[in-house]
Amino acid sequence: MKYVVMVYGADAARRIPEVKAELAEVVSAEELQLPSEGRIVRIRDEKQTATAGPFVPADPQVAGIVLIDVADDAGAEAVAARISAIVGDRVELRGTLISA
Repeated sequence: MKYVVMVYGADAARRIPEVKAELAEVVSAEELQLPSEGRIVRIRDEKQTATAGPFVPADPQVAGIVLIDVADDAGAEAVAARISAIVGDRVELRGTLISA
């Protein structure tokens, strides 16, 4: 089953290369650009628009994502705990809806 582990804060996200190197369960792991580099893309009246960010004031911001593939929820929680230890901060764990 696939799960996404969200890493908060730029300092924690800078440790994502260590996560990639240490955990075999990692499918993909990436640090994200700053929220100020983001944009909202939408279709309105059959026209595409893109608006520069930042958009949602929130603290802390998601700064990195790690996609993992494990057998079950318990395995996902165990890997998320290891990621938390590596990045030195809390992480958020969510299952994907399509695990194939």
